[in-house]
Amino acid sequence: MKIGQAVKMAWRSIWGKKGRAVLTMLGIIIGIAAVMTIVSAMNGYTRKTMEQYEAMGSNQITISIWNYTYDEEGNMIAQDYFTPLYDYCNTIKEFVMGMTPTGNLSATVIYGTKNSNNMQPEWDEEGNMIGGSWGPSLYLGSDQYSICNNLTVAKGRDLSALDSQRYNQVCVMGAQAAKAFFDSADPVGKTLQVNGQSFLVVGVYAPRLSEESSSTNQMDNFIVFPYTSNRVLGGQTPTNFMARGRDSATLAEACSRIRGFLKGLVGENNFNVYTDEEWQQQQNAQMGMISLVLGGIAAISLLVGGIGIMNIMLVTVTERTREIGIRRAIGAERGSIITQFLIEAAMLCGIGGIFGILIGTGGSLLLGKVLFQMTIYPAPWITGCAFAFSVLLGIIFGLYPAVKAANLQPVEALRAE
Repeated sequence: MKIGQAVKMAWRSIWGKKGRAVLTMLGIIIGIAAVMTIVSAMNGYTRKTMEQYEAMGSNQITISIWNYTYDEEGNMIAQDYFTPLYDYCNTIKEFVMGMTPTGNLSATVIYGTKNSNNMQPEWDEEGNMIGGSWGPSLYLGSDQYSICNNLTVAKGRDLSALDSQRYNQVCVMGAQAAKAFFDSADPVGKTLQVNGQSFLVVGVYAPRLSEESSSTNQMDNFIVFPYTSNRVLGGQTPTNFMARGRDSATLAEACSRIRGFLKGLVGENNFNVYTDEEWQQQQNAQMGMISLVLGGIAAISLLVGGIGIMNIMLVTVTERTREIGIRRAIGAERGSIITQFLIEAAMLCGIGGIFGILIGTGGSLLLGKVLFQMTIYPAPWITGCAFAFSVLLGIIFGLYPAVKAANLQPVEALRAE
């Protein structure tokens, strides 16, 4: 039997029982669509994360110190490690561009009728943020905060070393925070009330991402105060810091020197220093594990679909026993019988794979818009592998029914009703 003839016979068999064929293909359709959607969602998350890392700048070094002292009453006291660390980093400028604390403040910011505690974003019917804002994040920073976080001043000026030394009550706003409090007005020169204390806005940073992305991930929704403002606002002494290496070639040397300095300052086991690349690798490894787990769960649908294919092909063999007997009686070889049933099983799975790919592509586009505000198409290799795997699945699970059909004895098959 020619391959073309076998394909036509398989198509007639599938089309003749359309309802049964659709139900049989459901497992394949659901499995392929689920796997493609999961892989695309993971790729979208990776793209979004990389976009944010790139916006924040490269060669970042994160530093954490947990060496504490206690007062006479047993209360924990965080020492000021920033000043010696800042001074040291200024002596190795050939390796480190800047150094800043990364401490957060818990405070209420008020300007006129705007109150950070009452801010809420506005959403459209599809769940996309179209206006408003969450309350801004409040950070303590040095005069090198913008260097470490890849920020540029769009209006006014940046924080200066004198602001910290003189305990000036000033701040610089991110683009999204400035929009939330002042709309289109110029914030520079205006005064914010922060926990009842007056802070003068001296500058506004330019947005790091597009307006659409920034409005969603709130990356530019922050206000930075001189790190000495914690004495006025009641924040804790910073114990987490960020430095920025001059380039990727000297990043390892910068980390090594900082580790050596901290070892002498706070002891060997009282700090941690790692780069953004190490953090990204850890995060990618975690996402890879999650992808494998979710992919394994989705693959169960493919297994169930394959068992369904095998079951329906066994039913087909039973229904066409007399036809098989006639073909064997007039000289059909076992190989042609096997080929016919394998092609039918492969076509069933292949058609299911095509529908699964279409649904998976739609799911990828939908998840991309809802979760990441970007257009995500499944990679061509994912689409190709999905189709090839669906056809292979049909061949694997159709092999047993095909062999069973080929092994029927002509005399016994002709007696079948």
